[in-house]
Amino acid sequence: MKAKRIGLVGFDGVVAIDLSGPADAFAIANETESDPRPAYEVVVISSSSKPFVSESGLVFKPQRTFKNAPFLDTLIVPGGSGIRKPAINRSVSAFVKARAGSTRRIASVCTGIYGLAATGLLAGRSVTTHWNHAHNVARRFPDLKVNDNAIFIKDGQFYTSAGATAGIDLALSLIEEDYGRQVSLTVARQLVVYLKRSGGQDQYSEPLRFQAESVSRFSELTTWIHTHLNDDLSVEALAGRACLCPRHFSRRFKTDVGASPADLVERLRLDEARRRLSNGDNSVENVGLSVGFKSADAFRRAFGRRLGVSPSDYRRRFSSAARVRFVQPPRRESKKLPKAA
Repeated sequence: MKAKRIGLVGFDGVVAIDLSGPADAFAIANETESDPRPAYEVVVISSSSKPFVSESGLVFKPQRTFKNAPFLDTLIVPGGSGIRKPAINRSVSAFVKARAGSTRRIASVCTGIYGLAATGLLAGRSVTTHWNHAHNVARRFPDLKVNDNAIFIKDGQFYTSAGATAGIDLALSLIEEDYGRQVSLTVARQLVVYLKRSGGQDQYSEPLRFQAESVSRFSELTTWIHTHLNDDLSVEALAGRACLCPRHFSRRFKTDVGASPADLVERLRLDEARRRLSNGDNSVENVGLSVGFKSADAFRRAFGRRLGVSPSDYRRRFSSAARVRFVQPPRRESKKLPKAA
């Protein structure tokens, strides 16, 4: 068996884990194969032989340059602020485009999609990236079908993935394609990660952005809501606390906070439910009722709609007392995002 050569593109301003995460996954695969010959050869390639510096300050030394890079089985473009700089982007995209015809698989991690999309090779294809950059990618490359929630997507020979650790998810999938589920599973266990994560990026987000961003007169009210999730949080009740009529309150709240009162309440309830599911031993039903949902069914529906996974599955995967489980993610339709303003 001949080792499959993996090319990882390096540049100043790369996100270190976007490069090192997949590299470590492929390296571990070499240790898990019973065949003494390596399964993969990982090569870091850059525009020159000079060391490059990641966003976090880590320094990498490339093994090859764009001019003398060897034949590659798979080419991966990591993300980082550097790839969005015109000079670096042009250099990387030119190399990727030149190698596309002779490379079996081409992938991007997180914002590495800026380098890959600039080649024009992704036109009409389904792609993903970090949720925070999805709208900008859709605006800059309107011929792409951008899915803002997928962990990773394969479309033909092209693979795109979400942020940071999603590059490891992608690498595990590539390893499974090459050497089977057992090898990929062994690598996942060594890395202490899920072989396949269910749901999408939403379920891994930190507490809601509009909580942190709200600096309006409703900041105090949103804090109060968070500590009274099991109270009556209807529009009428909240409007009363804000000393406004319900209609005016709803209009002002959505303008200032960026979400309707009902939307905010549901999101805050689900955020607290996620914490309780992860840390406690109460039943799913009790967790839902404890954060203000009227019934267990209403809680399950809202949880699944927002996060793409059931409360029970979420607890099994994130509870501190639970064993690690490896599950198949549900299929999700790609969607073309509207152009950002």
